[in-house]
Amino acid sequence: MTEGASLILVLTTFPEAEKAREAARILLENKLVACCTIIPGKSLYTWQQQTCEEAEVMMLIKTRASLYAGLEKKIKEIHPYRVPEIIALPVVAASEDYSDWVKEVTGE
Repeated sequence: MTEGASLILVLTTFPEAEKAREAARILLENKLVACCTIIPGKSLYTWQQQTCEEAEVMMLIKTRASLYAGLEKKIKEIHPYRVPEIIALPVVAASEDYSDWVKEVTGE
């Protein structure tokens, strides 16, 4: 295990799996991410003073912290939502092999 200070996990949601897959492919092609995991689900939230419940998919994005600004910009460019959820969480620790792989495929 190694400190994961250079790695982050970014969360975002999409209205459907196909939109998420399209976005994941773009992010991968741009070497902004190492991996995107797409998980089906449902979101309950407040939007314009109304409680909403929608089917959504959660995308878990594995990348390096140094790529966050470019990743956020690209997500905003390609995302169908006016205000997409983009939340980055620090990776406290990760296996050295995994951490090395993330760095390798994202161009470090």
